[in-house]
Amino acid sequence: MMTMRVALKVLMVWAGILVLAIANGLLRESVLLPTFGTPAALVLSGLILSGLILVVAYLSLPWLQLKSNAQLFLVGISWLVLTLVFEFSFGLWQGKSWPELLEAYSFKDGNIWLVVLLITTFSPYVAARLRGWWK
Repeated sequence: MMTMRVALKVLMVWAGILVLAIANGLLRESVLLPTFGTPAALVLSGLILSGLILVVAYLSLPWLQLKSNAQLFLVGISWLVLTLVFEFSFGLWQGKSWPELLEAYSFKDGNIWLVVLLITTFSPYVAARLRGWWK
């Protein structure tokens, strides 16, 4: 499947995505929410983050040196799991309740977090297709 070296690279790329997600959250809270209000800010923030994830996947593919569609999907699922573990762990650490945490998965007030998670999962495959790999 994947070597430890590739797995470490996958983790490093995900850490970069995490930094971009945090920066996106800061942008949402400081600029988008005051300017556009909650529904529009959440949609814009979700679209921005989805675009960033796709760009990172596209740029990182040659470095990751994945060899098959199965590896692309394994990377996407790994990024999804890492994201979910981070989201729930961080939220619980902040003292949020489970209902508060699960609210992000309801599309309430324009929240498209589920779409971002789908993009995260499929971004390596989509990026490979955009590069013309493995039709």
